[in-house]
Amino acid sequence: MIKAGIIGGSGYTGGELIRILLNHPATEIDFVFSTTRAGKKVTTAHPDLLGTTDLEFTGDVNLDVNVVFLCLGHGNSTEFLKEHHFSEDTVIIDLSNDFRLHADADFDGKQFVYGLPELNKSDIENAHYIANPGCFATAIQLALLPLAKANLLKNEVHINAVTGSTGAGVSPSPTSHFSWRNNNVSWYKPFTHQHLGEINESLHSLQENTGNLFFMPNRGNFTRGILATSYTKFDGSLADAKKIYQEFYKDAVFTQISEEPINLKQVVNTNQCHIHLHKHEDVLLITSAIDNLLKGASGQAVQNMNLIFGLEENLGLNLKAGVF
Repeated sequence: MIKAGIIGGSGYTGGELIRILLNHPATEIDFVFSTTRAGKKVTTAHPDLLGTTDLEFTGDVNLDVNVVFLCLGHGNSTEFLKEHHFSEDTVIIDLSNDFRLHADADFDGKQFVYGLPELNKSDIENAHYIANPGCFATAIQLALLPLAKANLLKNEVHINAVTGSTGAGVSPSPTSHFSWRNNNVSWYKPFTHQHLGEINESLHSLQENTGNLFFMPNRGNFTRGILATSYTKFDGSLADAKKIYQEFYKDAVFTQISEEPINLKQVVNTNQCHIHLHKHEDVLLITSAIDNLLKGASGQAVQNMNLIFGLEENLGLNLKAGVF
């Protein structure tokens, strides 16, 4: 059994990791670390696990676990690793943005690999340290990578994506408060969202020069999931586009090309990314949908763990969406 530790277990991504790992046939949760809830039952933060586990949060860290997941706020993983020196045998999977960019990937002698399996599967399988991608970044990259691989991202790409309130984290804020969020929608960080950095680095690893990305992120009045629409000029036919995408994702266990228009419900509570293609005159519209907490965070982290430890990629991740 793989002994796993979770740092920052009281948040949304920590809770999803606990849920997945409790039901994962090859893992055992060694500890769930929390500075705010040490000594309290995990179910005090995650009542959905009532009757499933008697685990308690701890303020102690086992530095010799097989794998540790860092579910900390952006900037906090770096500080945590400066203070806690894990065994050289411990696999570290970080869910923050601290190590995603090339400039930040080398930390204290540890080389972090960008953990998008559809792009870097072989590197992940041989990695020891993983920088898990961002949620918007996952949805958008999976929509655009096949075009970059075919050297077809030559024009501007316009992206509009809406995310649920869990994307803002568990700590309340004015824009995640029910009274504000319910029956409401708004944009934020137009054209400047921090995930653009990792998106561009991944695209440029496949196509050196790409058209500019114009990304408009939106807050939705729902709790989880991301629906992204990306469109750009495309000279080929719809059949040409489908062939490019089907070839790129032929071995991807969690990314599916749908013949029918997609919706958010079909991926929420799963580790799936569903993609749909539509051609209008000379414009290709790519719609992608993921669960921001699973394929956009904790599910993808476990997917990376499976690859590193030589397990089936989808082990413990065959989750059912609730579409009705």
